[in-house]
Amino acid sequence: MVAQRILVLAPHPDDEVVAYGAAIGRARAEGSEVFVVFLTHGCPERSALWPWQRKGYAARVVRRQREAEEVARLLGVTLLAETQRPARRVRHEGEAVLREVRAALDAHAITHLWVPAYEGGNADHDMANGIGSVMDAIGWSSADSQGPRVWEFAAYNWAGGRVGAQTFPEINGTETTLTLTPEEQALKKRLLALYASERDNLGYVGTTRECFRPLARYDYTRPPHPGTVWYARFQWVPFRHPRLDFTRPTEVSAAIEDLGRRWGAGAPTSTADVRGA
Repeated sequence: MVAQRILVLAPHPDDEVVAYGAAIGRARAEGSEVFVVFLTHGCPERSALWPWQRKGYAARVVRRQREAEEVARLLGVTLLAETQRPARRVRHEGEAVLREVRAALDAHAITHLWVPAYEGGNADHDMANGIGSVMDAIGWSSADSQGPRVWEFAAYNWAGGRVGAQTFPEINGTETTLTLTPEEQALKKRLLALYASERDNLGYVGTTRECFRPLARYDYTRPPHPGTVWYARFQWVPFRHPRLDFTRPTEVSAAIEDLGRRWGAGAPTSTADVRGA
């Protein structure tokens, strides 16, 4: 895939590596300029932490931001403005996030938008995919009218009750799979290791392939796949653990649908419907 000016939506610092790392490297090798916008700073809001962790909250955020800066330097991408939005807030602030994305698309003459897949891996990821769908429907001033403008990238899912890393839970025949070279695998492992603050959360990430496709046509009124989604696997825990997101998939779906209605987007404009693998 050849593109000229790419905006990568990363819901959290580390997603630019998890879903897009090798693809970014190949795009840059083809002469593309790549911009990354973080939709959150990656840390849950302070009140979600254990009481004894809250005093060091600001340091946690700064540490994650500095890790992201070093990763960006090695990837050769341009980071856009830092955000003070905590993780797990994208669905609550969808309107503001969409406006930020639209402004970045126009300000940097972006021709292609890369978004996470709608796969149930993370509520912020799924909301980012919905935002990509709205942008695909309404367009932006610098978008190339020829060919797909919005591409989605697989990260991780729990379809069928098992880990699906860098593969879509459902396919439609438009997927491209990158088989990473030994050099690309080594770089991806190095970049993931730079996110030392997330070491305990990145063990599922595959480093042998990446998979992407033009944004599929989703029914956002339904969860991404049957059964339990990744981020809901441990919602049976009877107390609010800081590492668990208790967002319900129906809440994400409602937020995407509401955003689409308010922006007059209607259904996604991509032509490929997903089907079971």
